Amino acid sequence: MNRFLNIIAITTTLILIQSCSLLLRDEGKPISAATDQHEEHSMGDINHREHSTSGTGDGKKAFTQAKLKVPSIITPNKNIPIVIGVQDSDGEAIANFDTFQEKLMHLILVSDDLQFFSHLHPTYKENGQFEVTASFPQAGNYTFFSDYKPAGQTEQISVLKTQVPGNSIAAPGINLNRSKTFNDIKVNLAVSEPTVKAGKEVSLMFKLQDASNNQPLTDLQPYLGEKGHLVILRQSTSLTAADYIHAHALKDAPAGQVHFMTSFPQPGKYKLWGQFNRNGKIITADFWIDAV
Repeated sequence: MNRFLNIIAITTTLILIQSCSLLLRDEGKPISAATDQHEEHSMGDINHREHSTSGTGDGKKAFTQAKLKVPSIITPNKNIPIVIGVQDSDGEAIANFDTFQEKLMHLILVSDDLQFFSHLHPTYKENGQFEVTASFPQAGNYTFFSDYKPAGQTEQISVLKTQVPGNSIAAPGINLNRSKTFNDIKVNLAVSEPTVKAGKEVSLMFKLQDASNNQPLTDLQPYLGEKGHLVILRQSTSLTAADYIHAHALKDAPAGQVHFMTSFPQPGKYKLWGQFNRNGKIITADFWIDAV
């Protein structure tokens, strides 16, 4: 822990509102936020939601709060230590967590312009403390979606923010192309409906092929206990838990395909990151979808 002694704490209290099924509704407000103008690196109004998916719906509701600690100065493209502390509503550390999708915590780190995405798995250090290293590619605002399950409770999402100082680079235009190549893998995204309508369930079908011959991949392996992993975020000026969707892969799909069922809570542009395991190498395929 010596390397964390100089880390500057940013403490934000998060309120748990209501369970959901794959979608997260924006109903909560933060209770309080502790600041120190001499020590604070960055902080924003943060949301917390309980996230109930199949297999977790019988858990108990809980009130939790999270603390994000990052260095006072963040340099782009340099690994820095990140600490996330999870507490109950009285400020006591939550000691025990349940494993889900093979991990105790899934940490989704994105730039607020949705150009950068990283899926991390912090190491649990006891006493409610999770640690991981991360790097930020350029100046700008970043959001962490921390996904975890206190023991015996439902899956929960904490949303934390930080900022990398400097001049940010304008994001490129949105590309709605549904066929892309990632290294040697061609990925085609098919949607069950010709028009994606807000609030209506749709199937998202990722078809993965060898780019050299367009043949379906036959060597896909489970990733985090499932056929694939899908995170979806709605384009927003300031990302909140209401913009976050975490979908689970359906069990039955043809060879070389991974299917997800989800819905988009409101009209807007959404970015999708599908992640798949090919011989131990994780493929991250990103696409945009416009919901009306």
